[in-house]
Amino acid sequence: MRLLRSTLLAFALGHAALLGSAPAIRAATLDLGSATIADLNAAFAAGALTSEKLVSLSLARIAAYDDAGPALNALILVNPAALSEARALDAERKAKGPRGPLHGIPVILKDNHDTFDMPTTGGSVFLEGSVPPDDAFIVKKLRAAGAVILAKANLSEFASSARSNGFSSLGGQTLNPHDLARGPAGSSGGSGAAIAAWYAPVALGTDTGGSIRNPALANGIAALKPTRGLLSRDGIIPLGLSFDTSGPMARSVYDVAVSTGVMTGVDSADPATFTSAGRSHEDYTVFLKKDALRGARLGLLKDYAGIDEGVKKVVAASRARLEAAGATIVEISLPKFILERQSMHDVMRPGEFKAQVADYLATLKPGYPRTLADLIALSEKFQAKPGHLANPGRWAQFKEEEAGYDLNDPVYLAVAAHAPALIAGVFEGLLAKHDLDAFIYPTNQVPAQRLDLDYSKPRAPSPTSIANITGFPDLIVPAGVTSEGLPVTLSFMGLAYSEPRLFGLGYAFEQAAPARVAPPTTPALPGETITY
Repeated sequence: MRLLRSTLLAFALGHAALLGSAPAIRAATLDLGSATIADLNAAFAAGALTSEKLVSLSLARIAAYDDAGPALNALILVNPAALSEARALDAERKAKGPRGPLHGIPVILKDNHDTFDMPTTGGSVFLEGSVPPDDAFIVKKLRAAGAVILAKANLSEFASSARSNGFSSLGGQTLNPHDLARGPAGSSGGSGAAIAAWYAPVALGTDTGGSIRNPALANGIAALKPTRGLLSRDGIIPLGLSFDTSGPMARSVYDVAVSTGVMTGVDSADPATFTSAGRSHEDYTVFLKKDALRGARLGLLKDYAGIDEGVKKVVAASRARLEAAGATIVEISLPKFILERQSMHDVMRPGEFKAQVADYLATLKPGYPRTLADLIALSEKFQAKPGHLANPGRWAQFKEEEAGYDLNDPVYLAVAAHAPALIAGVFEGLLAKHDLDAFIYPTNQVPAQRLDLDYSKPRAPSPTSIANITGFPDLIVPAGVTSEGLPVTLSFMGLAYSEPRLFGLGYAFEQAAPARVAPPTTPALPGETITY
């Protein structure tokens, strides 16, 4: 590509000299603020950008906006070897060519993903400095694809956001770059804020009840909560494995699609991935079609169509855009027991954390807690010191989780055996009855919430746990902003392993009327526009 471009440019210059006019070749421009991974790869191929330069630009933004300026505090740790790893990947590209689309691309990990060379803490002071024995399965896949692990992101501690808006005892409070008085949502709030502020093209989050999707909404970005089983959870601190999954967060559907394909694969350490054999793809970008909405039938979950007036207006505008692009919208009302399903999630999740976090803690080096009871004991004798903050809301949950149903309790066994299948069956029936391609809804009924929110008061019912209980995929796409400039996103939810169709629908919606907005607190820096 570089040789062809050079040849064409030489020809154009010579031809222009003969005619006494300017060169006819139009320069390409890379704007870091809107670039996709495809754009970055085009600049790599043209020799206008290197991974070292890209990582340097990312580090400059982190210094300007995480450490200074608005001090978003989205990150717990920056990889001290990121620049040297980028230089090595540049040398490899020059010698052998790229490994694939993520070669030299910086990626941020939520700090509950294991990394062999950096601590993994879950945001907790009780795991400070804990370096796991090896990488999580999907982190290995990212490194094998040539990604640069840039940083570890802050999160709601131990990935539970029930009483937190992006706060942890080790990482502190992350701020929302769209409005510093608001939180980034949880639990993947650091990942969401980092992507909105463009610290990197891609970040990983985890989702147990909406913890990828609510931060995607709050920060106005794209994301995927994948089918449970599409991506391995091995090497990720668990919250409740019946519901947990990791997933990518990015600023475009393309970037979400390309990063998803890199991480798929059956993993013997996570039996859930056995269901992905023959149903996953290594390249989801082939399903991105601008006309995918033509003839599509989408079920709008009207019970969750918004209680905030700004959200309602964006949903109405989104519906009009979908219909203009050729989709038919069918309004869907859900049975009462589906609307009250959260009790099923709450029966299973606490006891799972009690058992499964102990399995994870057993893999750590001596000196760290081994059980939930150990975490409770540490929280009760906590002494504050620099960099350590009390987290009474999350630590109170430890006792509730300790009291949760054991995994051999008849109540737990009954709910686990029947609830997910029952709810999945309802949605499978609705999809068949109405001949739907997917379900749609605003990712949350309210936009990003203020940091002074009183968590003792009831909050707006959320639709997000549907996808966790059923294991279904849910793709999030920016849809617009409220009058206050707060992002609103639209969710596209389908049946298990329907990611190809969801990517097509979401991409078509995104391309029909791009709606992502840049946060006002993190503007472009010098050097972020490259002409070549």
